[in-house]
Amino acid sequence: MCGIFGIENSDLASYFTYLGLYALQHRGQESAGIASWDGKLVHVERGMGEISEIFSESFVKNLEGFRAIGHTRYSTAGVSSLRNAQPIAVNTSLGPLAIVHNGNIVNATFLREQLEKEGSIFQTTSDTEVILHLVAKFSRDGSILKALYNALLKVKGAYSLLLIAQDSLIAAKDPWGFRPLVMGKIEDAICFASENCAFDLIGAEFIRELKPGEIVVVQGDNVQSFFLPSASVSTPCLFELVYFSRPDSTVFGEDVAARRIEMGKLLAKEAPVDADIVSPVPDSGLFAALGFAQQSGIPFSYALIRNHYVGRTFIQPTGKIRDFRVKVKLNPVKSVIKDRRLVLVDDSIVRGTTSRKLIRMLREAGAKEVHFRVSSPPTKWPCCYGIDTPTKEELIAANKSIEEIRNFLEVDSLAYLSLDALLSTVNNKTFCTACWNGDYPVTIPKSYRRSPRLFPIKTEEDI
Repeated sequence: MCGIFGIENSDLASYFTYLGLYALQHRGQESAGIASWDGKLVHVERGMGEISEIFSESFVKNLEGFRAIGHTRYSTAGVSSLRNAQPIAVNTSLGPLAIVHNGNIVNATFLREQLEKEGSIFQTTSDTEVILHLVAKFSRDGSILKALYNALLKVKGAYSLLLIAQDSLIAAKDPWGFRPLVMGKIEDAICFASENCAFDLIGAEFIRELKPGEIVVVQGDNVQSFFLPSASVSTPCLFELVYFSRPDSTVFGEDVAARRIEMGKLLAKEAPVDADIVSPVPDSGLFAALGFAQQSGIPFSYALIRNHYVGRTFIQPTGKIRDFRVKVKLNPVKSVIKDRRLVLVDDSIVRGTTSRKLIRMLREAGAKEVHFRVSSPPTKWPCCYGIDTPTKEELIAANKSIEEIRNFLEVDSLAYLSLDALLSTVNNKTFCTACWNGDYPVTIPKSYRRSPRLFPIKTEEDI
């Protein structure tokens, strides 16, 4: 996952982009960057870490121009390093180009190998750079729109992207609609973001969400839409609503907070428990826990307090950092916990190691009983479309029964929300549910090598 923001036709383009990335910081904390266009040059500033660690006021002032794009990253393809930070900017026969991308290109390895055979030289290990090389390859007729269109015809997988060209800002979304991308307006400027919470921060008006396969070209105040060939069905990522999107956003036409509350209510119906307190794992389990408490009548309270100056545990790139951040991120409230029976609610269990540490914290703080409730089904399959879930062998639910997971977590009871119940909370019934049932909307090519040790899913020959 990543967060992207872009704006066209604004004297404050880089500043609005900076603020937009602040609102999207939850989508990645490994690196961030901004590129701007002043009519002559593309200016780029990138760095490792969070927005506040990278950009000072002077840096933003150096990003001159009326067109800008920004990116906040966590890696799903390519190592976590400055060279893979985005935006990626290049010079082509079409002039300077800069790109930001949220998603995961599943045939990137195959495309890269083909491009290298034709003479392309790559500067990063990111799948995003493959798109740029394809654009350059198809740039013979001098049209950036045609070049991008033809490039995207070659690409398989998930992408919501923004591209700065000499004469326009271009936004594009894959035909399956995996990742969110919305369009807004502030004064005479058109802007784009992964989530509309970024518009709330800068005071922009939400216009609409881009449709699957849509390419939007903005030149000044002129907006045109074009479409890639349609997929058989749109399959937006349901895990965006379960976990990744901010609860104050509307994603895929769904109110995220309301959907999570409904998930919690259905979880309380499916897996009731006699307890004294319902508590979330902050912050991802908050709204599901509220729903569980409302439905069950069990009082809601915070058994764990989060240090908000520490990034998300789930999306840290290495196990050592992940384990360290568990200890500094959450702390038990002993007066709430001692001698009480707790229902702990979270959105998902991935490896289970973080959850077990939290359970042990609660036990040490004096919890009489701990009952774990999860507002999504067991995560049994790795995501190939932009969420950095681990290999199948590392996913605890792919290798253990629910009773075995309960024993591993050392809880008194454990229950997950059923997939049918989860789907009943949303209006769109064609969401991607591959991480729960292995039903991958885009078949994974054999060249896909992010999980080389064990990736037992159906693949097809590269084309």
